[in-house]
Amino acid sequence: MNPLKLGSFIFPDPVFLAPMAGVTDTAYRIIARSMGCPLAFAEMVSSQGIHYRNEHTLRMLRSEPAERPLAMQIFAKSPAMAAEAAAYIEELGTADILDFNMGCPAPKVVKNSEGSALMREPKKAAEILTAIRRATKLPFTVKMRLGWDDASRNASEMARIAEAAGVDAVAVHGRTREQFYSGNVDYAAIAEVKRAVRIPVIVSGDIRRPADLKRALEITGADGVMIGRGAQGNPWVFPQLIHWLRTGEELPLPTPAQRAAVLLRHLDLLISHKGDYIGIREMRKHAAWYTRGLPGSAELRERFNRAGTRDEFVQILQDAGYM
Repeated sequence: MNPLKLGSFIFPDPVFLAPMAGVTDTAYRIIARSMGCPLAFAEMVSSQGIHYRNEHTLRMLRSEPAERPLAMQIFAKSPAMAAEAAAYIEELGTADILDFNMGCPAPKVVKNSEGSALMREPKKAAEILTAIRRATKLPFTVKMRLGWDDASRNASEMARIAEAAGVDAVAVHGRTREQFYSGNVDYAAIAEVKRAVRIPVIVSGDIRRPADLKRALEITGADGVMIGRGAQGNPWVFPQLIHWLRTGEELPLPTPAQRAAVLLRHLDLLISHKGDYIGIREMRKHAAWYTRGLPGSAELRERFNRAGTRDEFVQILQDAGYM
């Protein structure tokens, strides 16, 4: 891949962390960036929450120097609300790139005509994207899906709309909303999007190892990749994929001891940002992901789900022989 340019930012190795609700908070973004991820996308933020200055929403807009440059993602159903949110984030100064969500398949989002529901409303999507572009000078990207369902695959059309609105790059997850995360990713459809526009296209979906990346790039010709579920409990995916891009060689997988060390660092970051009670409970799912595939991982998951202190996490890892 060639370097990918977004505004004044140039990414020689455009292997990005995808926005994931409940996953890509400050703690994990710092972990991913420390592992070599050149750009992390924050979990999506409600434009309506920004409008009403919701306390939880505003907390999600915070960032730290260790995670910059940072892309902040918003979702909205009205041009005015989207533009207001974009201008607010730019003025706040906690993000370097703005991303708009047209890909989230969650029922609670689409029932409000947001996320991937906008794939069914090209006119409204165009109005929203144009309003955002007018409201901010930040580099501006959009994340979308192939369409609402197989009968209405319109990602190429939506990408052309985004390009016309002044969007700097589009990221496409290779499934429809109807598929959620099941079935196969259609990289050929993303290749059609790539041919339809001149702006960079970022491929997303089922990229976990160099072989996946090789196939995705060969089929799509994409300008960058975005790693979602493949990065859950696996920040090593970034150095592995970037090293392969640079050298054609594969790095060894992390040892159980390496997994345990980063798991605890992640836990400490969560505790420092969210306190013991919330941090420990949010870490339970991450801990299960970090130890997925290791001997006895099912038992470890059960023990993590009962852990109530940092010391208990340490004890679980020591009992497993990982520390």
